[in-house]
Order: sequence, then C-alpha cells, then structure tokens
Amino acid sequence: MNQAFWRSAYERSYRIAWAALLVALPVTSFPYFPRAIGGEALVRPLSLYPLLLLFPIVILPRLIRRPLPKNFLALLPFILIAIAVSGISLLRGIEPALGISVEPRVLRGIFTLAIGCAFFVTISLLPDTIQDLRFSLRWIYTGMGLAFLWGMLQAVNIVSPQTAWALLLQKAQSRISIRPLQEGRISGMTYEPHWFAEQIILLALPYALAAILNDYTVFRWRWRRLTVEWLLLAWAVILLNFTFSRAGLLNLIIIVSLSILLFRRARPQPTAMPLAKRGKTSFVLVRWVYKAIWLLAAVLLLVGPIYWIGAQNPFFARIWGYWHRPDASLEDYLSYLGFDARLVYAQAAFNAYLAYPITGVGLGNYAFYFEEMLPYRPIGETPEILFMTTPEMGRDRLITSKNFYLRIMAETGILGTIAFMTFLLVNLGYALYLRLSPEKEWQFWGTASLCGLIAFALSALTFDSFVIPDMWVIFGLITAAIRMAAHEYTI
Repeated sequence: MNQAFWRSAYERSYRIAWAALLVALPVTSFPYFPRAIGGEALVRPLSLYPLLLLFPIVILPRLIRRPLPKNFLALLPFILIAIAVSGISLLRGIEPALGISVEPRVLRGIFTLAIGCAFFVTISLLPDTIQDLRFSLRWIYTGMGLAFLWGMLQAVNIVSPQTAWALLLQKAQSRISIRPLQEGRISGMTYEPHWFAEQIILLALPYALAAILNDYTVFRWRWRRLTVEWLLLAWAVILLNFTFSRAGLLNLIIIVSLSILLFRRARPQPTAMPLAKRGKTSFVLVRWVYKAIWLLAAVLLLVGPIYWIGAQNPFFARIWGYWHRPDASLEDYLSYLGFDARLVYAQAAFNAYLAYPITGVGLGNYAFYFEEMLPYRPIGETPEILFMTTPEMGRDRLITSKNFYLRIMAETGILGTIAFMTFLLVNLGYALYLRLSPEKEWQFWGTASLCGLIAFALSALTFDSFVIPDMWVIFGLITAAIRMAAHEYTI
C-alpha cells in the first residue's frame, strides 16, 4: 500500500512539474534569477526552475533505463564540436571586452547550450503515450493563453491609453520581465515585442494551424468545426499585429501561405464534375484552384488587420509609406526600415566565419571579434553600432549576431554548421515520416512538426540564443512523436 501511495504521489508531482514547465514557457526574462544560473543574462526562462526539478528526478533515471532518443544522437556531434572549438579558442589569447574575459564567456556559451539540450531531452522523454503528447500540447496552449491574456491587456492600453492603467501594467510587468513595456507595443511576458512575436510564431502558430488543417483538437470541446485551436489562432493573429514586429508578421504570412499550399487538403468531388473533366490532370488542377482560393482568402484576412493596425504606428507604417517618397529606391529601403544595425551584425558574423572557417571563434566569442570584423562602411551612419562599440562605464552587455545561422557559422565554423544542419535534416525526415502516416493522429503531429520547422527556419534569422526553449520544444515534440509512431522501444 505504501509503495503504491508513494508511486502515485511521485507521478502526480512530476506531472505537476511537467505542466509547470510548459505553462512557464512564455516567461523568458524572469527577474528573480540567481547569478549561478544566469541571473545577469537577458534570457532567463522561468521554465528553468521546473526543469531543474524534473531533470535529475525524472529524466536521468529514464536515461539510465532507456536508450537515448536517436534524434539526440544526431545532435551529439554538434555538441562535441561546439565544446571542442570553444576549448581551442581559449588558446588564442583573446583580449577581454568591456571587462569580460574569454574564459567566462566560453563557459557561459557551453552552459547555455547545455540548458537548451536539457530542455530538448526533457520534452523528448516525458511523453510516453499519445495522451501524454496531448497533455503537453494542452499545457503549452494554457501557457500561451495566459500570455495572450496579458498581451491583450497591454493592447487595450494602446487602443485606449489610460495613465493609471499603464502604471499598473508596468508594475506588474516588472514582476514578470526585467524590461519595462515599450510604449505603443505589446511584449506579452517576454523581454521585448519581437520576442513575443517569435514566441507566438514558434509555440502557438504551428500546432494551432496544423490542428485546423487536419480537423484535429486536443480538447474535448468543439462546436462543429470550431475548436479551441481556431480561437487560439485568431487570438494569436490579432496580438501579433500589436507587437508591430515586422519579421514576426512577415513570418506569419509566409507560414500560413506555405501551410495552405502544402498541407491543406482540397476536397473537390470528381463525381460532381462533367464526365469529360474527370481525368486525373483536371482533378489535380481543380485541387490547386481550391488551394489558391483558400490562400487568397487567408492572405487578405491577414493583410487587412496588419495594414489597419499598422497604420496606427508611424514607425511600422514606414514599411509601405516609404514608397510614397519621390526619391524611393530599393537600395535605401532596408536602411529606412532600420535594418542597418542587423545587417552590420550579420556581416561581422560572416566575416568572422571567413576568418576562421573550420573551427569558428568558439561559443560566445563573436563579441570579442566584432570590431575587427566590421564591414568597411562608416559606423556613424548606424547609431546603434556606434553606441555598442563605444566604451561606457556600467555597460557590460556584449554584442550578439542576432542571427542563429550566422552565430553557428561564426562560432563553430563549417564543422559545427554541418553537424547542426544534419540534426535539422533528421528532424525534417521524422516530420515527413509522421506526415505520411496513414493514421490521422500522426498526420497531425507530422503537419505540426513541419509547420514548426518552417517557423524555426524563418525565426532563426532574427534570434541567436540557445537558452530560449521555444525551438527545443519543437524538436522535443518531434522526437517524442516519432518515438511512439515508429515504436522505437516498448513502453
């Protein structure tokens, strides 16, 4: 009896911690973090707390009893290469920057990669059944629903500003994030509006969109074809507009468009067509016409709110307002939109890769090479770069590349880049396997996995952190789903 009681208590406890990890995903810069686990960094995921409980108590025992997921074995070469090239960088005599030496920077880079891998392994191994996968998705939706509710309250203040309400929002946000809310934009529970947009794109959009395309839901409630996922998707699209994230909204349009073209099942009835037109070619043509109609309708539904809400923000409205100028040119367009700084970061990262193409400069060391690798262009034309390269008392935040692909290239070289791309290709293969399954359940997870990989491929152009768990959630759920679908081992 006692053994059964303690086993039941153990299972309830770890499922509570599991749900807490998933609900906490939207909080990415939690203020109350000790220095030992990254209390001085910008990225401080609240979900790290339940992870620290789950990993030693649940995951390590499972790793002892079971083989590593094959997907993790695909990631292992990248991990080993990243550690090796970071160790090599310690021998180069790199000069400190802003009072920070290379040793703690390398250790921090390896530590952040380790945290990301811990998220990946945890989310890969926790689900044991289809019900567990659905359990995970329901709690991810719950966490995003809470973030959406908080974002909606911020949006209300944009539509109808109230000083007292704004002060209350700022006070509450200070308990959730280390950065105050930005005027005229919503940040959800994240550090800044762009992070919130990426979070929506990575955590909510792929699964809600896949559920709609497959007429699937992880909840019991539905009314005809209306499901919780429909409501979540509509809510996500509305809130994305109030982030005024140009990359986020562009990614939204691309993901929805590709998903409709690739994954929506057009169902024209051949028997309803004239006999002469019942050939295979005509039927395929009709299917693509159906898809084109759906795509046009979806794009119009997305672009309308983007234009209407975006017009309320003068900076965001520059996207289309620029072309009204008589001196408009494509060459100056990116500069006008404020992308100059990001282009400089990207060019410097690529130059670092060209300088150290085999091994890169080591994890976290891009910042030490930034000034040396700057492209040949006047820095004064880009105030942000001028500010970052000017020494100032009390400023110790090092520069990052703001592009995940270029970070890997610059910091781990061609060896690390090939290893990580191989890991992505393995994920793509698993997603396609699920998508082509004859069972509706795995078709949904395959569609969601492919949508998630598309979302990652686009979002990785504008973020560069291993610690933000969003991408590891996508990879982890792919691994968990394929493990069950392919019966990798008996549960």
